[in-house]
Amino acid sequence: MKLNIAMPSTGGQKMMEVDDDKKLRSLYDLRLSAEVEGEIISDEFKGYIFKIAGGQDKQGFSMHQGVLTKDRVRLMMAKGDQGCRGFGMRKGERYRKAVRGCIVSQATSVLHMVVVKKGPGEIEGLTDKLVPRRLGPKRASKIRKLFHLDKEDDVRKYVIRREVPNKKEDKKPTSKAPKIQRLVTPISLQRKRHRMSLKKARQVKAKTEAADYQRLVARRQKEQREKRAEKLSQRKSQRSSRAED
Repeated sequence: MKLNIAMPSTGGQKMMEVDDDKKLRSLYDLRLSAEVEGEIISDEFKGYIFKIAGGQDKQGFSMHQGVLTKDRVRLMMAKGDQGCRGFGMRKGERYRKAVRGCIVSQATSVLHMVVVKKGPGEIEGLTDKLVPRRLGPKRASKIRKLFHLDKEDDVRKYVIRREVPNKKEDKKPTSKAPKIQRLVTPISLQRKRHRMSLKKARQVKAKTEAADYQRLVARRQKEQREKRAEKLSQRKSQRSSRAED
């Protein structure tokens, strides 16, 4: 079985293969999100605690959280479910997809683990070097969270840029930066105020038009009542004149 160990704080990853059945037997029957002591796997991980994040079997089917079995099952999946990419799927459409259960077994080929607690010793290729992030966050709130910024700070100064080497040797390398999403600027506030003013104007216009319509209906109904009363009075006068004759 191969173990893919990741260190989120440094961004490092290390792949190692474990052939000892005694060590692997201690990992069997564990579920996803279970914590494992590093001494079980190797002596170099003494003091470390790992968390099982996922895995694949020998045919490449990934482990699915919540499926309490060691076997492979076929689940009905919709767009947005874990393991269902949903490209070209219509609303309400579902299809069956084979997944592996969340319990580690002999059929597991690769097990993904994350370092939860660091031990006293350094691990070569995992904790001894810092791998910089290639892409930074795009959303303004996540940039503030990453750099511990306040609402008064300008988020645009803290966007992570990355250099792109130029194909021509004569020219300088260029840099790319993501477009900040959900950024509140004076122009965006002005546009919001404009949208709100248009919305209020539409509401006022609808109310005035509704009131005018009600007044028109009332006037037409009054005219119709007056016409009916006039016709009734004419008929009564005609009947009285005939009776006198």
